[in-house]
Amino acid sequence: MKKLKIDRMISVATLLASVVAIFLVLKKPAPVAVAQPPAAIAAHAQSFDQKMADFQSAVAQSSGSPQTVGVALPGATVDPAGIPKPEVHITSDEVSAVLAQSLGTAGPLTPDSNIGSGAPTIKDQQVTFDGDVVHGQFLTEVAGKDVWITISGHMGDRDGYATFDPTEFKVGDLSVPVSLVNPALQKKLAEERDRLKLPDGVGGMKVENSQLVLQGR
Repeated sequence: MKKLKIDRMISVATLLASVVAIFLVLKKPAPVAVAQPPAAIAAHAQSFDQKMADFQSAVAQSSGSPQTVGVALPGATVDPAGIPKPEVHITSDEVSAVLAQSLGTAGPLTPDSNIGSGAPTIKDQQVTFDGDVVHGQFLTEVAGKDVWITISGHMGDRDGYATFDPTEFKVGDLSVPVSLVNPALQKKLAEERDRLKLPDGVGGMKVENSQLVLQGR
């Protein structure tokens, strides 16, 4: 009889734990960034385009003229002649604005939003930089339910390709050990390696001082 009571308690505890886990998975976590109004998205996207145009121009000039000097951060890599390589510094607001425009929305989507034919992999997103860490939050569909995925980590590059090493992973408001996620994540990144190739003229990438820094070759 006593054993039956213990088994019953364990069953109830397991059920409660499962309910809590499901609740946390479906619960929307605290946002990693403040949603931008449409006017701010347009302005930040324009700023991104202008920065990238200036960066590409500086890279082209640097490649064609040894006398061209780029703007570099303290400690930035320099070429053998001691000339700093061109760099561009992009804020998380600018990155989020470009992503928002790529999703075809000037603001956060809801499950009732018209997203056209074919369900997208990502319905909404938020990105922010904190020191040398990037935080991303993405709304996707899992088993017919809208679920937020939050992932944080370090961006970098290796052999001309972007890399990402996660430091935190959450499904909804439920934390998942990185050790359980990273093998599958790295396998997926390896499968998508061609899409991670750095653009022509970009020799390095990192997150530093809460900004994305791209460095010319």
